[in-house]
Amino acid sequence: MSYSVAVAGASGYAGGELLRLLAGHAEFDVRTVTANNNAGQPLVAVHPHLRSYADLTLSPTTTEALAGHDIVFLALPHGKSGAITETLDADTLVVDCGADHRLTDEADWAKFYGGEFYGAWPYGLPELLIENHEKQRSRLAGVKRIAVPGCNVTAISLGLAPGLRAGVIQPVDLVAVLAVGPSGAGKALRTNLLASEILGSASAYGVGGTHRHNPEIVQNLSASAGELVSVSFTPVLVPMARGILATSTARLAAGVTAHDVRSAWVDAYADEPFVQVLLEGSFPSVSDVTGANTALIGLAVDEAAGRVVTITALDNLVKGTAGAAIQSANIALGLPETLGLPVNGVAP
Repeated sequence: MSYSVAVAGASGYAGGELLRLLAGHAEFDVRTVTANNNAGQPLVAVHPHLRSYADLTLSPTTTEALAGHDIVFLALPHGKSGAITETLDADTLVVDCGADHRLTDEADWAKFYGGEFYGAWPYGLPELLIENHEKQRSRLAGVKRIAVPGCNVTAISLGLAPGLRAGVIQPVDLVAVLAVGPSGAGKALRTNLLASEILGSASAYGVGGTHRHNPEIVQNLSASAGELVSVSFTPVLVPMARGILATSTARLAAGVTAHDVRSAWVDAYADEPFVQVLLEGSFPSVSDVTGANTALIGLAVDEAAGRVVTITALDNLVKGTAGAAIQSANIALGLPETLGLPVNGVAP
């Protein structure tokens, strides 16, 4: 069976990556692509690398353009999805790559985003450890609405959740510092994202708990821990087009050994096709996961500091956004979870 697909916000980075991956999906047939400022242009005029879509033209992003498809992927700016999703048929599988349906707490939405709150949808991070010794995957089968996580959130959640679930790290004083590429900020022109500003430099932003991904990180890690966690998250913009390298640390729980720590992570991800714990003493580089729907995790125990250190690498546009969207859609539809998704990166 082939499913008809529309991609809204197709002219942006996330939309383009969705289309790149969908081109290799045996069951998904992209029929409609939409945009705002770029509406009316051939798709290849804004994404010249997507040659298999040379026959598609960008339509305006309207309910009418998106209606009648089996699946709608939304890659719109934050705050722009909710009004559209309310108008789409309940039987359509709608996958939102923006933030509009991620948060369960309306107060968090008001504080970090503002505007109308449209409510939380089933969360599209299948590997996330949740209560009752389950994973979020169990809550995605058969659903018609999916909220894709933030890319930074995915890196931190995958890096720390196993330790919290197993009780080998403490739920307080969690610290994450992420090196991130500018594609995570979208395609809009901004002075701080110009090559002349970022080449040969690195700069922190969203410092002091102000980044919009903070409440989502707490939401996820608290679900894994079974209690409220505290976390300090600082992203650092670095001169690489795509990718995230997350260094996340946590206090060791009393009486826990290095063997206990490693077992918690290895056991958590032993059967996961897209999350892999590296051998002891090995740590990933961002280039290892470029173009892949893979998150790689290196793990160490800093005995002197009494902390666990995890290094998580992922491609923010694939496992951090578009790949997670397709992976979750596969689960919702009862398709093989790995369908259309690469595990191998591109090198050099």
